[in-house]
Amino acid sequence: MAKKQKVKTYSSFLNNSIDFTLLIVILILLALGLTMVLSASSPKSLSDYKTSYHFFIRQLIFALLGLVAMGIISKIDYRFYQKFYKIAWILSVILLALVLVIGTEVNEAKRWIEITPSFSFQPSEVVKFLMIIFYAGVLTHDRDELGNFWLGLVKHVCMLAPIIVLLLLEPHFSVSVVILATCCVMMIMAGCKFWQFMTCGITIGVPALVAMVIMAPYRLVRITTFMDPWSDAKGKGWQIIQSLYAIGSGGLFGLGLGEGNQKYLYLSEPQNDFIFAILAEELGFVGCAFTIILFAILIWRGVLIAMKAPDMFGSLIAVGITTLIAVQVIINIAVVTASMPVTGMPLPFFSYGGTSLFILLCEMGVLLNISRATAHSN
Repeated sequence: MAKKQKVKTYSSFLNNSIDFTLLIVILILLALGLTMVLSASSPKSLSDYKTSYHFFIRQLIFALLGLVAMGIISKIDYRFYQKFYKIAWILSVILLALVLVIGTEVNEAKRWIEITPSFSFQPSEVVKFLMIIFYAGVLTHDRDELGNFWLGLVKHVCMLAPIIVLLLLEPHFSVSVVILATCCVMMIMAGCKFWQFMTCGITIGVPALVAMVIMAPYRLVRITTFMDPWSDAKGKGWQIIQSLYAIGSGGLFGLGLGEGNQKYLYLSEPQNDFIFAILAEELGFVGCAFTIILFAILIWRGVLIAMKAPDMFGSLIAVGITTLIAVQVIINIAVVTASMPVTGMPLPFFSYGGTSLFILLCEMGVLLNISRATAHSN
C-alpha cells in the first residue's frame, strides 16, 4: 500500500479564513492613502521633478510590494517568530547603531541609511516591528515574574532603554515615544502592574522628559510655538498655521479631490506628516470622519484578534501592532489639528514613505495570520 505523501504547510491553520473585515479596511485605507499621496504631492513633485507622479509612483511600487509581502506573511505561522525574539532585540541595536555610523544626515538628524542614490532605508521603521516581536517573546517567557516590580517592570524597561537611547541620539524623538508607548501597553497587557508604571512615570519619566526639553532647545521652541503659533507666523508657526487654514477651508464636504490650495508650496512636504490636513481640505469633515472610522474599525478588529488569539505570544503581537497604529494615528491627527506640539509622526497608510508603508503591510500580514489562528481555535 502506497504511503501518503506528507504535505508541508507553513501553518496548521493555513487554510482557515482570515479576518475579511480587517482585510477590506486595510485595502480601503491603502487605496485612499495612495489617492491622497497623488493629490497632495503633485505640486511639489512637478516643481522638483518635472512630473506630477514622482512620489505617487514610488509609493505605488512599495504598496504593491507590501501587498505581496502581506499575502505571503499572512500564511506563515506567527509562532515561527517566537524562536527568534532574542535576535530581534540584537538586530534592533545593530540597525540603530549603523544609522549613527553610516547614516545619511538630513536637517541635523541621522535617520536613513542610503542604499542607492535613489533609495534610502529607515531602520527605525523595522525596529518598531522587531521590538513588538521581542517583547511578545520575552514577556511570554517571563510571564510568571511580571507581577514582581524588579523582575517584571524594571527588568523589561531596562531592556528597552538601549533602544530608546540610540533613537534619541539620531535624534528621532517621535519613534522613541511610539516604541515606548507600544511596549508599555504590551507589558501592562502581559501582567505588569499599572501602578508600577505610574510610579516609574512620575519618578523617572517626567524628570527625563524635562531634561530632554532642556538639553534640546528646539523641543522647547516647539512647545512655545504650539501655545501660540501666530507669535512666529512666518517661522516656526508657519506649518501648523497652514495646516489649520487647510482644515478650516475644507468645511463639511471639502473643496473636492485635487482642488486643495495649501499643497501648492504653502505646506512644506504636504505628502508626509501633514497629509491629513490636505485630506481635510479636499474631502472635508465627512472625509476626515470616514478615515477616522476606518482606523477605528482596524483597531477594533486588532483588539478582537488579540482577545481571541490561542496563546499569549499571538495575543501580545496583536496588541503591539494595534497599539502601534493607534498611537501613530492619534499623535499625527493631534499634531495636524494643533492639539499637541509638532513632532514628525507619519499617518499610517497615508504619509509618503516606502519603508514605512512596506513594513506596515508586513505587520498587517502578521495580524491577518493571527486571525487565521483565531478561527482555528474557535
